[in-house]
Amino acid sequence: MSLSARRVTLPAITPIVLQKRVIKVHSEDETSRALEVPSDITARDVCQLLILKNHYIDDHSWTLFEHLLLTGLERIIEDHELVVEVLSNWGVEEENKLYFRKNYAKYEFFKNPMYFFPEHMVSFATETNGEISPTQILQMFLSSSTYPEIHGFLHAKEQGKKSWKKIYFFLRRSGLYFSTKGTSKEPRHLQFFSEFGNSDIYVSLAGKKKHGAPSNYGFCFKPNKARGPRDLRMLCAEEEQSRMCWVTAIRLLKRSISENSLVAMDFSGQTSRVIENPTEALSVAVEEGLAWRKKGCLRLGTHGSPTASSHGSATNMAIHRSQPWFHHRISRDEAQRLIMQQGLVDGVFLVRDSQSNPKTFVLSMSHAQKIKHFQIIPVEDDGEMFHTLDDGHTRFTDLIQLVEFYQLNKGVLPCKLKHYCARITL
Repeated sequence: MSLSARRVTLPAITPIVLQKRVIKVHSEDETSRALEVPSDITARDVCQLLILKNHYIDDHSWTLFEHLLLTGLERIIEDHELVVEVLSNWGVEEENKLYFRKNYAKYEFFKNPMYFFPEHMVSFATETNGEISPTQILQMFLSSSTYPEIHGFLHAKEQGKKSWKKIYFFLRRSGLYFSTKGTSKEPRHLQFFSEFGNSDIYVSLAGKKKHGAPSNYGFCFKPNKARGPRDLRMLCAEEEQSRMCWVTAIRLLKRSISENSLVAMDFSGQTSRVIENPTEALSVAVEEGLAWRKKGCLRLGTHGSPTASSHGSATNMAIHRSQPWFHHRISRDEAQRLIMQQGLVDGVFLVRDSQSNPKTFVLSMSHAQKIKHFQIIPVEDDGEMFHTLDDGHTRFTDLIQLVEFYQLNKGVLPCKLKHYCARITL
């Protein structure tokens, strides 16, 4: 019995070659870095690439932002979004930018959902007995069938006009609606305002100046193929908590209805992974953000003590200048802008020189979605200089000791210092 070999000719397989594109990413200090990336790179991948190239610590707060200069709008590019696809929606003559910076509120929703959704703005489709736990709130927002209704007054800019009108809005899975009769939610009184499938939600950075908004808490829907400012659906809240509620709810809603969105991500291992199991996703989501890495301040040199020499004391008074949380001569408004950019989460802070008193410093921090400023006063005792926040009751030989103390102790502050606000250089 003989065996005969048969030659089989297989069709040639053409390899798929992903096109590459050069993108430019900016940081807060306007330094930039050009990256050659494949066409299918996501925002999360770009962040990881920049973290590796710059040797930063990945604490899961690094975020890619889309900034539209002409209209003064900005938004978080979600982790799963394709960056090149985002750039394809930019006009040829538009001076838009990608920004890479920290956003401590990025996953804060998973840690404390009630912080984002005040009770008076949320309604639930199902009757609940007693108080709803944060886990139940979280489960409802991540579910595709029990999404809560967000409602409240907003100022809306009338299409093609400069005037704004105060109207009662309702956010549902099918879109954003407003009532034509007070706060009525009867179907005959509801009018459709915007859908989410082909639009993105942006925060307005200069709503009063550029759009004549009644407050600084503006946001808008921008169609992906918008032809100009006339296509924007502008809205304005009366306070930051209200704006944060609307924007967060819309981002979560877009995430839940998007076919390309990620159900959940696990960042605990060496590499991130998509969590497919809904039970595991909920468990991870509840714990997400509780594992914030403790970022200690790097001490440069030896710290003085109350018995240190005058020369050592002078050295201690200046070593704070090399710390990432110290911002030399920035204004109060600039400090507030930097903190807002990096998320109004409790404990985001920076230290700066005082503009009103050259010999003092100011601790600027966020708490309860507001930015507060505390003066750090130098005091002298027996020829030694100290820093204090509480009229000398608690004294520190340098600003580093002061910051580290309030990272561990609340003291006279409304909360502990948790996340320092730093300007990075790419």
